[in-house]
Amino acid sequence: MCCEGTFLIQNKCGLHARAATVLAQLAVKFDANITIYQDEKEAAGDSVLALLLLESSQGKYVKIRCEGPDAESALSAIGDLIEQKFHEQE
Repeated sequence: MCCEGTFLIQNKCGLHARAATVLAQLAVKFDANITIYQDEKEAAGDSVLALLLLESSQGKYVKIRCEGPDAESALSAIGDLIEQKFHEQE
């Protein structure tokens, strides 16, 4: 099973350390290989350091690709997390 979606980073600080940690902690809960792409860069969804190296800031789009038994639920959960601005108060 494979699925992908594109999401807009809306939170003020972008994919900074706390947001990357929350995303990685969510990603490991699924039986899926999760990859996040921004421009020509890509990162494993369960690696905080790799996510930080994407340098995703507010207003940038990221593509998320999930492969595996939990691909659809992983994509939905991560998409919701991004759309909810990583649960940050701005």
